[in-house]
Amino acid sequence: MTDSVRVAPTHELGPQRLRAVREMLDVAFRGGFSDEDWDHALGGVHAWVEDERGVAAHGSVILRRVLHGGRSYRVGYVEGVGVRDDRRRQGLGGLVMAELERVIDGAYVFGALSASEDGAGLYAARGWRLWEGRIEALAPDGIVHLPDEEGSVYVRSAGGRVLPSPAAAALVFDWRDGDVL
Repeated sequence: MTDSVRVAPTHELGPQRLRAVREMLDVAFRGGFSDEDWDHALGGVHAWVEDERGVAAHGSVILRRVLHGGRSYRVGYVEGVGVRDDRRRQGLGGLVMAELERVIDGAYVFGALSASEDGAGLYAARGWRLWEGRIEALAPDGIVHLPDEEGSVYVRSAGGRVLPSPAAAALVFDWRDGDVL
């Protein structure tokens, strides 16, 4: 059987498939995928693989606003990337990421994501680079430094555009409930 990736915006997945994706992510993240994490993964474009057992892999890309050096950027932010345990190390994460990167290339200035230790190798192998500068968020009370996020944020040029320079300024992400990144 050849694995193929499906791609669709959130509103086209329907309640049954959305439920199946959420269940797979809950298991893949071993209970560490919160309601806020799920909310963050919705409203953009999803890429997923299904097999005879159901959803085997998933990821989505959503719009985030990021300030850098006095400019606001439309950024494709990757969320909810997971692969079912029995299908790991079979290339499904790469298949999903290839589709998400295609969306980023066509719709955003650059891509960004926050990688777990387990996922960092996949992203680095695909050309995503670790952001070596400061990470901040535009919180309700103003800009706050997020030192715990530094060292886990990866960025990727979209369509050959030049990435912002970490030396020039911090990446300041829009605020949201739960994990900001």
